[in-house]
Amino acid sequence: MDRPRSEFAPVRERVPEPEIPEEITPRDLHPAARNELKTLSKENAEQVARHLAMAARLIDEDPERAHEHALAASRRAGRVAVVRETLAITSYRIGDFALALRELRTYRRISGKDDQIALIVDSERGVGRPDRALEEGRAVERSSLTPAARVALAIAMSGARLDRGETELALGELEIPELDPDRAFEWSPALFSARAAVLEDLGRTDEAAFWTQRAEAAASALGLDDDEDEIIIEETELEETEEENED
Repeated sequence: MDRPRSEFAPVRERVPEPEIPEEITPRDLHPAARNELKTLSKENAEQVARHLAMAARLIDEDPERAHEHALAASRRAGRVAVVRETLAITSYRIGDFALALRELRTYRRISGKDDQIALIVDSERGVGRPDRALEEGRAVERSSLTPAARVALAIAMSGARLDRGETELALGELEIPELDPDRAFEWSPALFSARAAVLEDLGRTDEAAFWTQRAEAAASALGLDDDEDEIIIEETELEETEEENED
């Protein structure tokens, strides 16, 4: 006796999606990201946009919940680059480096971009492969990256060197054109702090103190030393800022 066809069909359970507050709309997502969703149906695009907006809103305060929204978006729109990028970032933030690597590579394949190379390097470190991390970082043409991406990559490469016990080489990875102690950009505090930490490891405490002070001055000049994350200026002469503070 033949069994009904339905008995052989795989059962696909619907995964409940995390709730989204009614006040969250697709317009809460950055316009560039919304533009990538135009290949989806209107209803699906709106729901994916709301999940991505929630992931962005929650990533700092509750990365686990942000990850749930990113997963929901991925189930709805797994072929959209910004969706896989968001899932990669939330995976990284919750410490699932293997998943982050998979999603980062998928994002790179779909988008053709290397802008998340620093996360790839750091995720390779996270799964215990600093040698592979360095290979990934060296394979990218740095001149094709934005300054912020180049700085993030330099910091990640420096970390991989530290993982291998190569402290002097870790310092060398940070010797990039963006390392200007007299100017403050959005990436300056992190870069200066990374340099200070490596110098501290090398026992060069006076130099470490100098770069720590530079990091603090840059953060202050950029408005990063208060409760807001917004960068209120893009560039400033740190020396002028310090002189103003002394008046």
